[in-house]
Amino acid sequence: MLGYAGKILEVDLSTEKIRTVSFGDDVLGEFIGGRGLAAKILWDRLGERWETVDPLGEENLLLFLAGPLTGFFPGGRICVSGKSPQSNGMVGSTVAGEFPIELRCAGYDGLIVSGKAEKPVYLLIADSEIQIRSAVHVWGKDGKQTVRILTKEGRDFLKSLRRGEPREPAMLYVGPAGENLVRTAAVMAKWSHAAGYGGYGAVMGAKNLKAVLAKGSGPLPEAHDIKKIQRLINEVCRSCYEKEDFRRWGTSSAGYNVGAKRSAEPVKNWQEEWHDEKGFKVEEFEKRLWVKKFWGDFGCPTTCLKIAVVKTGRFKGAVGDNPDYELQAYVGTNLGVFKPEENVYLASLVDDLGLCGIQTGNVMGFAGELYQRGILTSEDLDGLKLEWGDAEAFGKLAEKIAYRQGIGDVLAEGTFRAAVKLSELKDEDVSRFAVHVKAVAVGAHGIRSGKDYPMEMSYACSVQAGDHTSVAYLPITHSTSELTVVFHDSAVYCWFNMFGQPKDLKWRFYEAVTGEKLTPEQWYETKALRIIQLQRAMLLLGGPDFTWNPKIHDDNPLRFYEPLPTGPYKGKAVDRKRFEELRKRYYEAVGWDENGIPKSSVLRKLGLYDVVSPMEKLRSKT
Repeated sequence: MLGYAGKILEVDLSTEKIRTVSFGDDVLGEFIGGRGLAAKILWDRLGERWETVDPLGEENLLLFLAGPLTGFFPGGRICVSGKSPQSNGMVGSTVAGEFPIELRCAGYDGLIVSGKAEKPVYLLIADSEIQIRSAVHVWGKDGKQTVRILTKEGRDFLKSLRRGEPREPAMLYVGPAGENLVRTAAVMAKWSHAAGYGGYGAVMGAKNLKAVLAKGSGPLPEAHDIKKIQRLINEVCRSCYEKEDFRRWGTSSAGYNVGAKRSAEPVKNWQEEWHDEKGFKVEEFEKRLWVKKFWGDFGCPTTCLKIAVVKTGRFKGAVGDNPDYELQAYVGTNLGVFKPEENVYLASLVDDLGLCGIQTGNVMGFAGELYQRGILTSEDLDGLKLEWGDAEAFGKLAEKIAYRQGIGDVLAEGTFRAAVKLSELKDEDVSRFAVHVKAVAVGAHGIRSGKDYPMEMSYACSVQAGDHTSVAYLPITHSTSELTVVFHDSAVYCWFNMFGQPKDLKWRFYEAVTGEKLTPEQWYETKALRIIQLQRAMLLLGGPDFTWNPKIHDDNPLRFYEPLPTGPYKGKAVDRKRFEELRKRYYEAVGWDENGIPKSSVLRKLGLYDVVSPMEKLRSKT
């Protein structure tokens, strides 16, 4: 098929063997790339023993996969996957940047990492030159330090290969959190981009892999109709240029609006979802903190990224991307922090530590509520007084989590596992304060008011659990449905640039690149369902420490059944009867039985014959 480099690089860190693997047109046609191909690879290689594979063990695979549209569709991203240390299932977590473009121009559609290095290493990929290099000197370094040191080393190496002053290689890396196997660790890019869902920073750390650098000197893979692609790129760009508010502010405007207008933003560990803190409006961030307004990653016409710097006060010098909505919420309002400078400080800190702001913000909010209720004391917290709104205290807690110090060692396991452990230690069930689905903290979009986009069963039924970017939705053909998102994550591009575009644009783009016609019916009735079933199977099989019973765990956090205490939608909560009806309808729509297990007839129809027996065994236990 056109649009593919035709090979994927595979590196076994245990043996230091390097090879390339290829997939036939039949596999690429069915699974596309990125998230879809990751599901296929993981099931084929690990499916028979999925329940026993330790996500933080040598046996797990770490996948970095592009897709056929990566580099062509405006806005480049790469999908990071493997068995998740959070859910014990499989998550497709994407991150923006130049890395996938450089990798594709080096001649590879992706990278598979297996085994574990004896000592810390990083990979350097420059076309056909692949090196496994020592990373002992950068082990323990934070994000900015790692980027500075390894960028110089990468450029020096490129200079030795060719004349001139080469542009720096692109890089994915982990911070101290990944090195210390923190389950909320992210795979980072640049200073503050993150593939956070899934906890793959911990998988990278478990393999003693500090970073991967890539530089390609070739073109993108050959495409079917380059003139049509150029016309489609222009169509996308013209539409994006017209979205002035989104280009100016990105998702940053939501930090005030989702709370004040929709009552759907986490406030103090989701005890509330409404606030009217006007000092937290995006205009305040813009005028007080921004030093660069429009910048973006490869080929992006939206350029919604901003650089923010704290210029005065005790957090002076903190710098990074202006917090997007998720970080405004999770290391802002969720912690009772409503000052832009303090929010930028916390966002910059978690990025430097290599922590996922969503997952870590969630577990810090959980700890904050336990302190509020007297369940965790200052003594438990190594002297910290975890008062809402104390950015300095929460910053110290983030550091404890990243380095697994004291209480941080418990919280580094993520909200679900921390709740289990603390319930044992305190002889009190604290799980009612844990806001997660299947060990994945929910995104910062509440469902109680009914005014944000997720539906009542969106998190509970998602194959990526609490992931707000991949929610269960009805109808399954809707643009918000995770079946639609699976295409974005498999063709692999930034789907922010799909906002407001014609529904058929992605299919036209796919055909222009690959030469293969793909209809919505083919996608939603066959290909997307096939990927969803594989992810569902891996999620339900789980293990080795926890497994999920859909009759119990296909549910919302208990907090979402509590009435909203404040705001214009005060008193609203998820109605359990309506939730159960929607869950039933979703099961039917995607081919799962009344207990949420993929039906054998559906699996056979989709050609997933080797998934039938494991699901039948689950069915017999349910």
